[in-house]
Amino acid sequence: MAKIWSKRFDNTLNPFIEKFNASISFDRKLILEDLDCSIVHAKMLGKTKVLSSSETLQIISGLEKIKDEYLEGKFIPAPPSEDIHYCIEEKLISIIGETGKKLHTGRSRNDQVGTDIRLWLRKEIDNIEILITDLQKSLLNLAKSNIYNLIPGYTHLQRAQPLSLAHHLLAYLEMFQRDRERFKEVRSRVNISPLGAAALAGTKIKIDRNFTARELGFEKIYKNSIDAVSDRDFCIEFVSASALVMSHLSKISEEIILWVTDEFSFAKLTDKCATGSSLMPQKKNPDVPELIRGKTGRVYGHLQALLTMVKGVPLAYNKDFQEDKEPIFDTAETISSCLKAMTILINEGIELNVNNLSESVENDFSNATDLADYLVGKKVPFRTAYQVVGEIVKYCLERKILFKNLTIDEFKKFHPEFDEDVFVDLEPFNVVKSRTSEGGTGFNQVEKEVNSWQKKLIF
Repeated sequence: MAKIWSKRFDNTLNPFIEKFNASISFDRKLILEDLDCSIVHAKMLGKTKVLSSSETLQIISGLEKIKDEYLEGKFIPAPPSEDIHYCIEEKLISIIGETGKKLHTGRSRNDQVGTDIRLWLRKEIDNIEILITDLQKSLLNLAKSNIYNLIPGYTHLQRAQPLSLAHHLLAYLEMFQRDRERFKEVRSRVNISPLGAAALAGTKIKIDRNFTARELGFEKIYKNSIDAVSDRDFCIEFVSASALVMSHLSKISEEIILWVTDEFSFAKLTDKCATGSSLMPQKKNPDVPELIRGKTGRVYGHLQALLTMVKGVPLAYNKDFQEDKEPIFDTAETISSCLKAMTILINEGIELNVNNLSESVENDFSNATDLADYLVGKKVPFRTAYQVVGEIVKYCLERKILFKNLTIDEFKKFHPEFDEDVFVDLEPFNVVKSRTSEGGTGFNQVEKEVNSWQKKLIF
């Protein structure tokens, strides 16, 4: 079939340019959204009497037939159709004849594709929100069974203070909760209908934009037709929110990669989520977290691509916007697969080595702050106490011993306020237990947070 716009031109497109210009290879992903959009558009044209009742029914019936054929695998959008919109229109005309040419009345591909993308992205965001929640539940289940197990806390990747392992895991729940909130905000800006803005100026055809918006589940319509067809902020916001999800997934991936090394030995990989080496038979590789860490850069790249795409385009629609689809399609697929993979990894891919975790906090100076706080409890000014403990650390390092190896007489050489109870305060379990400030790692606080998350996530 000749191009719908071809009567304006004397010559056909160069074959390479025709292929270069086409988007059917990737925008066919929008076929169901385009069909739904077209069905509602046809209903509206019938409601406003632009189409007769019989024409409306004929068009809707034809579109429903196309949908059925697609779902049954009998209709496969492909070249030489330029894009999914023309592909469906051509198919409709082939089914119902001349009446099919009336479907495009009162709209343009500009507002049509904007509507399709929003319908598709809205569903993706809803699915991603479910996947994030599933991951949060997995992390919470792991936290619930590790409230009283300890892990070294780090700053600058240097031992800092001992923590409840559950407290460490709950930090990720907070991150992913912010991700969920961000996606909800993005969804509210995705859920605005551009349909009826036409090419950029609206239309003289009698249409009802609010009707199509309601039928398609949009909260409201764009108030400016130029903005409606040129807005791609929502695409950038989606990929931006996705990039933050990936940063959080990459962060926990990096920790798991460290934890399963022989040097850390905080956890081990199960056979369900690890592979071996083609050369070294002893190896068990953390492919899942490494892949997630690697795919993070992919999503970051999509964000940069979209920001660059909109950087200098004048109003209103420009062909540059054809480049919005592949980044958001791939971003949605990437973060969805990474969220699923991480959930499986947490559920069945790693086993925590609780004994090694506990032993690790017994053999360092991560209780140094508590030694200073002990003196503060004896009315010694904190800065004085800090300097005293610094001297004790230096003394211990020179002798290759820990605080627990000192005698009370040695402690008293540094400050007279030290007494036998200092050894109780320095026990890692008691160090963690003592962190009773709200949001801290104290066991009572962690139990409260676990219970709070249990209610939030509604198991």
